[in-house]
Amino acid sequence: MRRSRISGFVTSLLLAVGLGLTGAASAQASPTAATGGYVALGDSYSSGVGSGSYISSSGDCDRSTKAYPYLWAAAHSPSSFAFNACSGATTDDVLAGQLGSLNSSTSLVSISIGGNDAGFADVMTTCVLQSDSSCLSRINTAKAYVAGTLPGKLDTVYNAISAKAPSARVVVIGYPRFYLLGQSCLGLSETKRSAINDAADYIDATIKTRVAAHNFVFGDVRTTFSGHEICSASSWLHSVNWLDIGESYHPTAAGQSGGYLPVLTNAA
Repeated sequence: MRRSRISGFVTSLLLAVGLGLTGAASAQASPTAATGGYVALGDSYSSGVGSGSYISSSGDCDRSTKAYPYLWAAAHSPSSFAFNACSGATTDDVLAGQLGSLNSSTSLVSISIGGNDAGFADVMTTCVLQSDSSCLSRINTAKAYVAGTLPGKLDTVYNAISAKAPSARVVVIGYPRFYLLGQSCLGLSETKRSAINDAADYIDATIKTRVAAHNFVFGDVRTTFSGHEICSASSWLHSVNWLDIGESYHPTAAGQSGGYLPVLTNAA
């Protein structure tokens, strides 16, 4: 999700949160993945928004040296590494600007995509600023999009990846649940938190189904983030971050290294 400097809480939260959708494991990756080229695609959850240490040349894409693709490449030394994930990316953005590094020698591709297509920005803004009923209504609208439109969008991206990198192992990584429920926690109501978690499960289930149809690998981060959601004693996700609103609702550096990296390492 691309971060905005426009003043005003509502506009900032809408742009920043929506455009931002924005202990490392020691297991070894497969020889095939480690010896060929690695291309990292996707949105802010792959670029590393929320983890700091942004690469200045990446501009508004906010690619971080603490993001899981960068950490994996540093640990496994692939023959080439293209870090193309970008804050704010949708499926259309991936098709238009992120696939140029893929080729027949690419052996590993990772991607997280779909949250911005489904309107993550507007969902979170509605749930933060409006009533329980408005939040649930907006989530239901997002779910309808995920059910009816997102599968075709994902298929188009996955087909394009296969066409450009036919020998690659493709790891599609999902989204975490945001909240640990049943806790005393400032902020959103339990009704909103539960509905947001259900929405995360819903999009992950849809992504997983399309991934299986393409014989890719689905990386489920909900297990690694379990116990590290917002409202837990050790959250790996930012809530509203007043110091940098663009990092709100994104993984911290610990979330990238402890939540995302092990999933890619095990799946690669």
